[in-house]
Amino acid sequence: MPNIDKFDIGILEALQEDARATNVEIAERVNLSPSPCLRRIRNLEKSGVIRGYRADIDRKEVGLGLTVFVEIKVGQHSRENSDAQQAALIAMPEVTAAFLISGTADFLAEVVVEDLSAYERFLTEKLLSLPGVADIRSNFAIRTVKTGAPLKLPQRG
Repeated sequence: MPNIDKFDIGILEALQEDARATNVEIAERVNLSPSPCLRRIRNLEKSGVIRGYRADIDRKEVGLGLTVFVEIKVGQHSRENSDAQQAALIAMPEVTAAFLISGTADFLAEVVVEDLSAYERFLTEKLLSLPGVADIRSNFAIRTVKTGAPLKLPQRG
């Protein structure tokens, strides 16, 4: 992990708020001149702290009206099964986030699709065909309360 200081935190906060802000705007916000600010941004990108930039798209506006949180339990626990499940989840474009978790399930996946019919197809054609799956539980989002919020970054001196 790179040595992150208060200037880097300020840059990250500014980019989370508006990733399209210019280097000059960010530099002014964090009280740096543009050249060192740009160097810091490039270093944060190069080190992997900043993984990329993307648009925040309204799911419903593009026809993706259903979000489902899917708990997946694997029958036989092994490194190979876990790796296979992870690879399969990563390869599915409907899966917007996936986590290896503790508790009653082994994986938790956020699935975003058009509607219930699309989820049924996804469930039967993709999820249920994964090797080693012992149980799948689907939790349907009724309303989005909060999503895509900026990270609360630790403050550094």
